[in-house]
Amino acid sequence: MTLRLYDTATRSVRDFVPREAGKVGVYLCGLTLQAPPHIGHLRSGVNYDVLRRWLLAAGYEVTFIRNVTDIDDKILVKAMERGQPFWSIAYANELILAESYRALNVLPPTYEPRATGHIPEMHELIAKLIADGHAYPATDDSGDVYFDVCSWPAYGSLSGQSPDAMQSAGDAPDRGKRDPRDFALWKGAKPDEPADAYWPSPWGRGRPGWHIECSAMCRRYLGAEFDIHGGGLDLTFPHHENEIAQSQAAGLPFARYWVHHGLLSIGGAKMGKSLGNALDLTYVDSLGVRPVELRYYYAAAHYRSRIDYSEDALREAAVAYRRIEGFVQRAVERVGAGQLGELPGAFAAAMDDDLNTSAAFAVLHEVVRDGNTALTGGDDVTVRTALASARAMLDILGVDPLDPAWTGGGRTDDLRGVVDSLVALALEQRAQARGRKDWAAADAVRDQLKQAGVVVEDTPQGPRWTIGEQD
Repeated sequence: MTLRLYDTATRSVRDFVPREAGKVGVYLCGLTLQAPPHIGHLRSGVNYDVLRRWLLAAGYEVTFIRNVTDIDDKILVKAMERGQPFWSIAYANELILAESYRALNVLPPTYEPRATGHIPEMHELIAKLIADGHAYPATDDSGDVYFDVCSWPAYGSLSGQSPDAMQSAGDAPDRGKRDPRDFALWKGAKPDEPADAYWPSPWGRGRPGWHIECSAMCRRYLGAEFDIHGGGLDLTFPHHENEIAQSQAAGLPFARYWVHHGLLSIGGAKMGKSLGNALDLTYVDSLGVRPVELRYYYAAAHYRSRIDYSEDALREAAVAYRRIEGFVQRAVERVGAGQLGELPGAFAAAMDDDLNTSAAFAVLHEVVRDGNTALTGGDDVTVRTALASARAMLDILGVDPLDPAWTGGGRTDDLRGVVDSLVALALEQRAQARGRKDWAAADAVRDQLKQAGVVVEDTPQGPRWTIGEQD
């Protein structure tokens, strides 16, 4: 099958045909760095990481760009509230974001540009739009420059909105605009904002508008036309609508496919710091849920579906993943890790069907069930085949228990060795108690290990232990 993706621009699932055979260029709108990321933000990273892994598995050379917005109205508000430089707030949150993505085994982007590093490219695009009659400097001495929405008849086509029904862009006072719907490309310096948040420009000292940033970075790293533009469904309007308008008005073909992921809500409301309902990785850890289990939770839902977060659903996902992990651990003990195997045809078909991870996981669970049956029956040939197949699928989804991202390294390996030794000592004490028929003492050791999160399972080959809940 050919990969098919839902394209927001055409409102249809389309065959994916890259601009250049064998190569794919992807641009993902990253975070605005006014605050640390919450788990709603992090869903985006996992969803597009799965897409990227599937493209790589298909043999494509993938250039993956994920920007960060480090200059924006929201960041400046935080800077003034805290009395800190805007760039120090942005950088601190950028570091937290990078660590969060590493914790979730999200592959690093090919490049991760910052908006503040591309001011000249923005000036070039703005000048082109002014010269072609699609933008204009404000006449109120503000130093602002606006995109003329009425000059672009296709405006609203991406989001399906009629310009006649649109309200003011809301990104600057209407007094300097020809039309309230016009949006800012460049924002002139304001006396009540940080003095270090501005750059010189042909239109006066100022800073970029939000939308022009991404158009400039797309062009810089992927060229005038590229394959996939991604982001959250909430970015369709106005951000992506404005991106496509200003880019195409400047003569750039821009994105061939627009791929949007559903949001993660809580109690039916959008998750956000301002609403006081933002949950981060520290909170997830406090529930005893590991990052790999959170990634499983994200990936198990179709990328375009909305996830309404609940603690119960997250815990259920963790238990489901631990069943898979348990099979992998038992199979490795039996036949060794081996190599990644062939992907089942049903799995590949599901992934080619607009990344239908729900159906893909169903195939994975079926293979794991067959593998567990083979383990019970002592069928090592089938165990080896099931393990290789399961790990191939888990690798695409980014949740292979044997991936170094999850097994750790350095200090983590040292601690694992300590834990292995301590558990082995406890199991030896339990075996001695069982040998002298002191069942109470043996049960006490097992219960103490369970309280510490270590589950002991008696097998014909002897006791084995895992971290987490018993299957």
